[in-house]
Amino acid sequence: MTLPAKPLVKPFLLLLSLSFLLLLLPLLSHSYRRSFPHSAAAGGGVVTPLLRIRPGYKSYDDYIKHQLNKTLNPRLRRVWATRDWDRKVLVFARFFSDLKSQGLLSNSSRALCIGARLGQEVAALRRVGVADSVGMDLVPAPPLVVAGDFHSQPFPNASFDFEFSNVFDHALYPDRFAAEIERTLRPGGVAILHVALHRRGDKYSTNDLFGVDGVVDLFKQSGLVRVSKVDGFGLDTEVVLRRNKRQRPS
Repeated sequence: MTLPAKPLVKPFLLLLSLSFLLLLLPLLSHSYRRSFPHSAAAGGGVVTPLLRIRPGYKSYDDYIKHQLNKTLNPRLRRVWATRDWDRKVLVFARFFSDLKSQGLLSNSSRALCIGARLGQEVAALRRVGVADSVGMDLVPAPPLVVAGDFHSQPFPNASFDFEFSNVFDHALYPDRFAAEIERTLRPGGVAILHVALHRRGDKYSTNDLFGVDGVVDLFKQSGLVRVSKVDGFGLDTEVVLRRNKRQRPS
């Protein structure tokens, strides 16, 4: 199997591409707002003693624009595509290989990486033999990453056997984030989240998590497999869930 090469960053082409994306930003924001039922986002979707939404957004458009400020940052995209690329692909390849040995992932799995930016996680999945894998982020990065909002995934029900995300802290509506994972997971499918419990996120984080039950309780149609410590690029806790084979009565 031929793997996609890592992105080649040429300053002129990068500037041209980002300028084009910035011109599209209002259209992107409008599209995501139309696909999402909440127009006022100041309070977020869920607040508990273990999970709090950061205030400050007047609308869902404001939230999307703030997230795109990071996604479209030329300096960060250059770092993600060059200095960070090989290191992250190697780390993620080891991580996914371990999951295969534990029976949580296989070469026949259809896999989704949520918040994949340029697609290092997808490149790692394909490197270890999980060929049917794709990433999703606000801004596409072909051929590894398609455009999508994790509050309203652009995939049919029961599309994936495996979903991974390390961007839970960016969810303005964590309940929708979890519900979309469960909607697109097949019965018996595995979801793995890397989250921060012992440190706060950066200025683009939208929620703060103070206990693992703050995320586990959002998954209404899944069972907890395990919680463990992890060193995941600033995230410290791994949560593994499995989608129930039968739906719980409401």
